[in-house]
Amino acid sequence: MGAKIKKGDLVQVIAGRASDPKGARLVARNKRREAEGLEPLAPGDKGKQGRVLKVFPKENRALVEGVNVRTHHVRQGQNAQGQVTGGIEKREAPVDLSKLVLVDPSTKKPAKVGFREEEVERDGRTRTVRVRYNKATGKDI
Repeated sequence: MGAKIKKGDLVQVIAGRASDPKGARLVARNKRREAEGLEPLAPGDKGKQGRVLKVFPKENRALVEGVNVRTHHVRQGQNAQGQVTGGIEKREAPVDLSKLVLVDPSTKKPAKVGFREEEVERDGRTRTVRVRYNKATGKDI
């Protein structure tokens, strides 16, 4: 699964983290929201889409833009120009690859991905190249 997701790919979170492990609070809150005619909330980052900033293959994790954002407290200091640095920053934390699914850029929906080998001619030589494609539509990703 790790070979399918690369830097720059559009991905979606299919399993999210929740502050309430059993989800009882979220279920009760969603019932109230549905009664008010509002859209139910997904736990954590489930359903969010973003571009992959970096992949960590050894840890089986990926850094996704706008997903799994954490608050980081930075100690106050000064840079070379004498400006004060530090404070509270928001940073993305890595997400496990098992919680991510590749999104088809044309439809913006999650896609099952397969690999196909194609013969490509470059510089007078034919080379075999592995190409990712959407299994449902058959189009290259």
